[in-house]
Amino acid sequence: MLTQPQEWINPLRDDLDKRLPRIAGPSGLVIFGVTGDLARKKLLPAVYDLANRGLLPPGFSLIGYGRRDWTKEEFEAQVLDAVKDRARTPWRQSVWDRLAEGIFFAKGDFTTDSAFDNLAALTREIDATRGTAGNWAFYLSVPPEYFSDVCNQLDRSGLARGEKIESATDEFPAIQGWRRVVIEKPFGHDEESARELNSIVNNVFPESSVFRIDHYLGKETVQNILALRFANQLFDPLFNSHYVDHVQITMAEDIGLGGRAGYYDGIGAARDVIQNHLLQLLALVAMEEPVAFNPAELQTEKIKVLRATRPVGPFAQTTARGQYTSGWQGSEPVKGLRQEDGFDPESTTETYAAATFEINSRRWAGVPFYLRTGKRLGRRVTEIALVFKEAPHLPFGKNQTASQGSNTLVIRVQPDEGVLMRFGSKVPGSAMEVRDVNMDFSYSEAFTEQSPEAYERLILDALLDEASLFPTNEEVELSWRILDPILEYWSMHGRPEDYPAGTWGPDSADKMLRSTGRAWRRP
Repeated sequence: MLTQPQEWINPLRDDLDKRLPRIAGPSGLVIFGVTGDLARKKLLPAVYDLANRGLLPPGFSLIGYGRRDWTKEEFEAQVLDAVKDRARTPWRQSVWDRLAEGIFFAKGDFTTDSAFDNLAALTREIDATRGTAGNWAFYLSVPPEYFSDVCNQLDRSGLARGEKIESATDEFPAIQGWRRVVIEKPFGHDEESARELNSIVNNVFPESSVFRIDHYLGKETVQNILALRFANQLFDPLFNSHYVDHVQITMAEDIGLGGRAGYYDGIGAARDVIQNHLLQLLALVAMEEPVAFNPAELQTEKIKVLRATRPVGPFAQTTARGQYTSGWQGSEPVKGLRQEDGFDPESTTETYAAATFEINSRRWAGVPFYLRTGKRLGRRVTEIALVFKEAPHLPFGKNQTASQGSNTLVIRVQPDEGVLMRFGSKVPGSAMEVRDVNMDFSYSEAFTEQSPEAYERLILDALLDEASLFPTNEEVELSWRILDPILEYWSMHGRPEDYPAGTWGPDSADKMLRSTGRAWRRP
């Protein structure tokens, strides 16, 4: 009789084989703030898309928690509207019917004991009837000022502690259910407030059970940075100060802030984007190769980079901030920030922020990292551009290379996901003339598979306890430590410079790079 060798591994259970679809085990999700825009536009459609891709367990259950007086059927209708409006995968009635069986609604605010006691009773009932095994993730889609109330109530009601679920037979022992919390940004407004917020959450949930959402890290092209660098001998040797002149990381948006005054006024572009999204992109671009492709090793390497990163001064010359005024977005006239509904006519909130950073390491010594973000800019684009140094010797006359710029490697995060290489090539003809050309890789053209939406990936990772794409409390605090000196300087030095909507930011941003003989890319 043939026997299996001892080292044989069932490929369906091999944690190291990342090619396989990762299907969540028995579990449920509670969304606090389920009546908000984020839940309707992102979270609820993402849950349906995960179910449609077959990545959720058969008994998966979703509980919406909010102040509305909804029945289960009324909440189902709300979820259905959101799914049909925003889901990325095709509609399938059979998938919806199975998912709807596990949709429930719990009414309550964030301070009433009885509301959380009722929620705890509902989770226990679902554990018994739908086989969720005591495994629950709590998604806090609420403003940070409510984190303390929700966490304290989860603790008081026992929801934050996994319960032992007795087995149905004597053959298998009782199992301990897990509890995890998923938190939306902003994670504080400076290092001190971030520490306080982390302390509040960690008093209830251990750090291993805390998942801080940065939706940019769930994007396919952001994850492709790791593949580009560490799966290819072609690229990684070039990612250092021997070859790279500087790095530009840009997140530009063409939309304004109408209707977002309650969140944005007083926060500003630097806190909203640079502290989390752009510094995380910097860490992924600059990190050393991890020992293994697992959460602990990836986070270790990112933390090393952030510890070595500091802002470059003097800030009057190395930073820029602006605020959009009225102008034209395409062919449409648009308002300035101070004319937007809800904003103070004297608001000093910046809608454009740019800053210079350096990394004190052998790999990146002397290479400036320029980070910028803004609203009402020329177009919507997020990209990372590595601009290379000039060749040490050019055997061509200046007129022969007049049309050639710097070699550049561009990682396009959105909207045209892909990678672009810009380099010089000879122009056809009898003369020797070198001109820039592009070599372009596009995700949409190279792969037939549709990239999952970022929230799909992140919700699934939270259910799977896969923390690679979630910043730790140390990463959050380090990011604030890096940015705080710039914010303090800005708070004491005047107001943001005006720039017309539809342009690429204030003149001071161009002057910031021009003073070093460089220029911003125009995506």
